[in-house]
Amino acid sequence: MDIASMTLEELTEYIKEKKLPGFRAKQIFEWLHKHFIYDPSLMTNLSNEIREKIKADIPEITEETRLVSEKDGTIKFLMRMPDGQMIETVFMRYHHGNSVCISSQAGCRMGCRFCASTIGGLVRNLAPSEMLYQVYHAMKVTGERVSNIVIMGTGEPLDNYDNVMRFIELITDEKGYNLSERSITLSSCGLVPKIKELADRKLQITFALSLHATTDEERKALMPVAERYTLKETLDACRYYFEKTGRRLTFEYSLVRGVNDSEGHAKRLAALIKGMNAHVNLIPVNPVEERSYKGSETQAVDKFKNILEKYRINVTIRKGMGSDIDAACGQLRRKYGIKQE
Repeated sequence: MDIASMTLEELTEYIKEKKLPGFRAKQIFEWLHKHFIYDPSLMTNLSNEIREKIKADIPEITEETRLVSEKDGTIKFLMRMPDGQMIETVFMRYHHGNSVCISSQAGCRMGCRFCASTIGGLVRNLAPSEMLYQVYHAMKVTGERVSNIVIMGTGEPLDNYDNVMRFIELITDEKGYNLSERSITLSSCGLVPKIKELADRKLQITFALSLHATTDEERKALMPVAERYTLKETLDACRYYFEKTGRRLTFEYSLVRGVNDSEGHAKRLAALIKGMNAHVNLIPVNPVEERSYKGSETQAVDKFKNILEKYRINVTIRKGMGSDIDAACGQLRRKYGIKQE
């Protein structure tokens, strides 16, 4: 049982099974999702008897360590799950509000060549409560509201589809934190059937595709998922997402020096997404100790951006936040050791 992953309706049934008054469900739900308390001993309007009854059914998650950027105040948390697994969460302050980047899995099995998160493989999916806790803990520590959530940390969200959908349902519940769906971005390397399944839900979240290449062969060299789904299939799924939701798409493009950052690549990218209601995020790739890839030089990044703009593509260069605190995804988790099954 994990009551921090339950809807209010499910929690009400749970309370009835415990032979407790029904109104206690709303109290517990608000402690979890409005006050961000996972420790029953702090739920002051519950009796000791009730606290003891629910204690074993709330995951015990603890902060292992945190790093704070001296440059921009970005905070990177390493959190320990009940089974000892480590996950990373990043809290970022922007002029438009605070954003939290959360992990959806402990490890990842997608195998993208330039990513540190996938080096140890996938250990397990995270429960909705474990994803929620990342957001709630960041707000408790900072005392600041989170206005945007990006599901872009360790893991492939669509590979943990059901739990991620429940996370979105709970974080947007008007009886809980009540975040707008439009304030959530989900990033995927491109699991085509799941993109279509997500589209059919007609959520108002932003969908971001990790694209990173302009031909199938180049994408296969960077991303094993390209062996399963062609660029055409993947982009057609993105078009389907827009048709179903009306939400502008985001394409993430990590610039790797000498690999995918030439003038020709920029022109091919513009041709690939021409006519789509889309925005491109250019991301100079983070160096990863175990990989040989290097981020593109500033001049190459600026030139790439200018070419896309020439073809009337909406594009921004993602600002590197927390570059002085192991900003590369998966790095802090590896540094402190990964618990293996």
